[in-house]
Amino acid sequence: MVWLPLRRSARRSDPVIGTSQGWAELAPAKVNLCLHVGPVQADGYHPLASLVAFADVGDRVTVAPAEALSLTVTGPFGEGLDGQGDNLILKALRALGQATGTGDPRLHVTLDKRLPIAAGLGGGSSDAGAALRLARQALDLDISDEALEAVAGVVGADGPMCLRARTAWAEGIGDRLTETPDLPPLHAVLVNPGVPCSTGAVYRAYDALSVGNADRPADPQDLSPAGVIRWLADQRNDLQAPALTVAPEIAQALGALSSCEGAGLVRMSGSGATVFALFETAGEAHAAAERIASGYPRWWVVPTILGG
Repeated sequence: MVWLPLRRSARRSDPVIGTSQGWAELAPAKVNLCLHVGPVQADGYHPLASLVAFADVGDRVTVAPAEALSLTVTGPFGEGLDGQGDNLILKALRALGQATGTGDPRLHVTLDKRLPIAAGLGGGSSDAGAALRLARQALDLDISDEALEAVAGVVGADGPMCLRARTAWAEGIGDRLTETPDLPPLHAVLVNPGVPCSTGAVYRAYDALSVGNADRPADPQDLSPAGVIRWLADQRNDLQAPALTVAPEIAQALGALSSCEGAGLVRMSGSGATVFALFETAGEAHAAAERIASGYPRWWVVPTILGG
């Protein structure tokens, strides 16, 4: 896999195509601002409480009319897919056809894969969510938001969350959502050190360590960016310590971000290996991204805005 230096990713501000040529949309990166995880349950799942925000960078999904359902994967990380990402898109669209009784959508999907693979950014689920939103629009399907969320659940517990792509608390196994519209946009830098991090391996390492608790804290009272960053600093990602045993390179990325001026919070997202830092200003975030990209040219580094 080729790991790219700092560069422009697909963003929310990119135009959405809505013509006979097709429809396109950003599949935004998902970032766990905090992730509190409880001990494994009898069903094999871990309860969690996570505040999730979505970035203004991500993959790009395009759908166009076709004779049959098909998929093409392009982009800088397209070659790194082992079948999981494309299967999630096709799995979701086939489930949509079953739910609406219309059969497999007659669409050609193009996935411009801009996010690293196995990076803790919810890329596959976000891709599937974007494909579902676009298919409903392109085919003018009569299906409610609630029914579409049920379809999104076929890709995993974070499917409905990624379909909404809005800041929310995720509880239970990630399927119980409570939106938090009052959080401000947060300037951030995302860094991936170029190593995949298996979610299964991280959870096994978590189970071998002293486990945490799926507690949900009270929402912050100070909703300024500085106030939210201070509040988040009192929270945690319970998977960060076990992830460091699976991919020690994560520690180097955390250290690089921690050394940047203005970094108010540095934390891993999800099960890794992507880490993030929050800043009060866009200037601080962009300066930090430039510094890290210069010092670590093989890492994936991108400034972004979370939530808002």
